[in-house]
Amino acid sequence: MTEIGKALPGVSVARSFGRVATLLAVSVGLPKDVDWRGRTVHTGVWKQPVDGPVMLRRLNLDGDGQGDLGGHGGEQRAVLVYQQDSYRYWQQVLSRDDFVPGQFGENFTVDGLPDDEVCIGDRYRVGEAVVEVTQPRVTCYRVGMRLNEPSMAALMVAHHRPGFYLRVLTEGLVRAGDEIVKLSTGPEAMTVAELDALLYLPGHARDDAARALRIPALSPGWQASMQGLLDQADGQEGNAGLETAAAPPAWAGFRPLTVTALDEETRDVFSLHLAAADGTPLPAALPGQFLTLRLPGEAGPLIRSYSLSGTPGDAVYRISVKQEPHGAAGTYLRANARPGLTVEAAAPRGSFTLDPGDQPVLLLSAGIGATPVMAMLHALAVTQPDRAVWWVHGARDGAEHAFAAESRELLGRLPHAHAYICYSRPGPEDRDYTTAGRITPEVLRGLNLPPDTAAYLCGPTEFMGEITAALGELGLGPAQVHSELFGAQGGLTPGIAAAPAPPPHPPDGAPGPGPAVSFVRSGLTVPWSPAYASLLEFAEACDVPVRWSCRTGVCHTCVSGLLSGQVAYSPEPVEEPGDGNLLICCSEPTSELALDL
Repeated sequence: MTEIGKALPGVSVARSFGRVATLLAVSVGLPKDVDWRGRTVHTGVWKQPVDGPVMLRRLNLDGDGQGDLGGHGGEQRAVLVYQQDSYRYWQQVLSRDDFVPGQFGENFTVDGLPDDEVCIGDRYRVGEAVVEVTQPRVTCYRVGMRLNEPSMAALMVAHHRPGFYLRVLTEGLVRAGDEIVKLSTGPEAMTVAELDALLYLPGHARDDAARALRIPALSPGWQASMQGLLDQADGQEGNAGLETAAAPPAWAGFRPLTVTALDEETRDVFSLHLAAADGTPLPAALPGQFLTLRLPGEAGPLIRSYSLSGTPGDAVYRISVKQEPHGAAGTYLRANARPGLTVEAAAPRGSFTLDPGDQPVLLLSAGIGATPVMAMLHALAVTQPDRAVWWVHGARDGAEHAFAAESRELLGRLPHAHAYICYSRPGPEDRDYTTAGRITPEVLRGLNLPPDTAAYLCGPTEFMGEITAALGELGLGPAQVHSELFGAQGGLTPGIAAAPAPPPHPPDGAPGPGPAVSFVRSGLTVPWSPAYASLLEFAEACDVPVRWSCRTGVCHTCVSGLLSGQVAYSPEPVEEPGDGNLLICCSEPTSELALDL
């Protein structure tokens, strides 16, 4: 196999500014299962050069495929391009001489077309095909796996050598040795390296984000990231192109709050009113956010999160708690919550919040899932009474219908409100419901929702999946449907073969000597062990659901809420997340931690 630092037979690698670039190698590979850290990764990153002509089609080259279509492949990412000059660069930086074409996962290995000259929207003729540059490569852990360099994703960004993707405008045969002829330059003349740095490196200039958005060829995913940067508030920390933009928490760690009142909502749901100990108003929370409490427990602190259900902007907070049969935190609060009790609370958090726009709103919940959307209903009644609102709620019966009278009173203040209440097992005395049965797709179809409706859903996981799918069938796009799940969020482990996971648990072996790490959504607190390279690896050992992609501090997929405590980064991330968050893929605790995981 030809070494990348040398010319392919019969192909000139001479370069000078303005010369036509050359296609040195065409590489393809179908996805396969690869063992990696005790898991199976389904990936197409192993590409091999092919001889002779290959048909380049709209979605990829004949004989090529991608294992993770969520992050690779598709019309906007049909062909990955990497440069011979970058191969030579990495040979020197990494002190390696074993590179071969396709080793960076690329389809086209080229002489010419450097990332700091090629522009988004540039068009080229390659053999019989015409292609267009759509975006830089989104680096993930698999290029590091292929190269056996775990930090490769971060290195490619930091050194401004990501490579780029092409969209196929005209299908045709391509082969090694073809000239790559430039047909036109993309509008705005924004280079691949420039755009990559704009998203991933500190210093996100709004003018440049607006400039990127004026390039029609830019892929939809990168358009969304650029819009996030453009909309990021002045002075807001973090990277709104990669993570959900949010104001920093109102205070760090936990502070004492005092119970001022207790309301019985149903036989197993009660609400607590919490105030500052000194009587000063508490910072305003956004409608839909939650509060995390730290409570005493027999085996250590109990840390649990509860949605705020009162009127946003009140001087006190109201949380609503469902007492589960074996729930330690709910049992403690039920037994001890009286006016005057002091609890510790982290600041309100959460991105499941009401959009202040004027489009119609669907607030849909089941059981205790009504809690966060109650706060939204309060906000609408106070600040936007003319907004069209659909209130849809499911309960077992009238005795388990939390906030029934309160929601009716609020809906009465909204002249354009519609209510639909489903009781799955109504009792003979129940009257205040619309229909017997559960919330079903048929119920949703009967609502006649306007096409621009913004939907906010909260309930059990299975219920949420069914309702989200049903709303999609009614024409509501993913950006219109916002949801809040009970408990831990679903994991995102790209390329990893799905396997049943046990409930979160302490890691195997003796407990670690380090500080306690609380995975709040998973209800697990365990001592840290330095045997793990990062909090991500520690969480994986505990079977705590996690989300990640690059595993080296670039993509911010793993960004998580840091409720309390401090961490150290190793390696340092390309850019740190916003205040109150951390990147679990490259951090470890330096104190006791409470994480929103």
